[in-house]
Amino acid sequence: MYKINQIIKKIFSTVGLDVSFYSKPPPHPLVHHKIELLLDVGANTGQYARKVRDKNYKNKIISFEPLPDAYKILLKNSKKDSLWTAYERCALGSNFGETEINISKNSFSSSIKPMLEAHLSSAPESIYIGKAKTNVFTLDSIFDSCRLNNDKTYLKIDTQGFEKEVLDGATLSLKNIFAVQLELSIQPLYDGQELYKYFFSFFEKSGFSLWSLEPVFEDKKTGKLLQFDAIFIKNE
Repeated sequence: MYKINQIIKKIFSTVGLDVSFYSKPPPHPLVHHKIELLLDVGANTGQYARKVRDKNYKNKIISFEPLPDAYKILLKNSKKDSLWTAYERCALGSNFGETEINISKNSFSSSIKPMLEAHLSSAPESIYIGKAKTNVFTLDSIFDSCRLNNDKTYLKIDTQGFEKEVLDGATLSLKNIFAVQLELSIQPLYDGQELYKYFFSFFEKSGFSLWSLEPVFEDKKTGKLLQFDAIFIKNE
């Protein structure tokens, strides 16, 4: 096939035309692994759910979001999709209770944890502009009500420094989760957060292997990578 492509390109180059061949992108992990249930933790207004729909994921989605304004939009967006449910407004963490979440100007950088200067200087639009109260549940406490039919489950966590707490509340659920995608920081961006090395060790000990990495957040002044998405797949 390579030789044929080279011949075609050479023929067209003689008349001044440049030919490039379309390379089909790989399927999204949700599609490739035939996932039946996506738990979308830290959904904001549903950006990730809409993205995976565009990537041909057609099965169930349950989204979790603690911000009042973002949750209203999430509810509206999810109602357009019969297989997409917005769970009641809440955060997921290590214990039951109530907490305050800091609301960022850009919304999606909001976090239960205080933001550090390294984040703010890299993205001034992420500055905190308010607070909101939210209930906190553990994933273990609601997992069985979400996964009714032993669905093959994919857990996505985007909680801006609160990833460890989400996983601490999912010690039982993790045994029945096939894959986990989460946003990891290379350097501290939120006070008290764990960095990527902690999670690499955590998932290795929990019987998962690294599947892929994707850059997410860079320092706009220097280009230094600050956060990336990592996907871990359960060892079979």
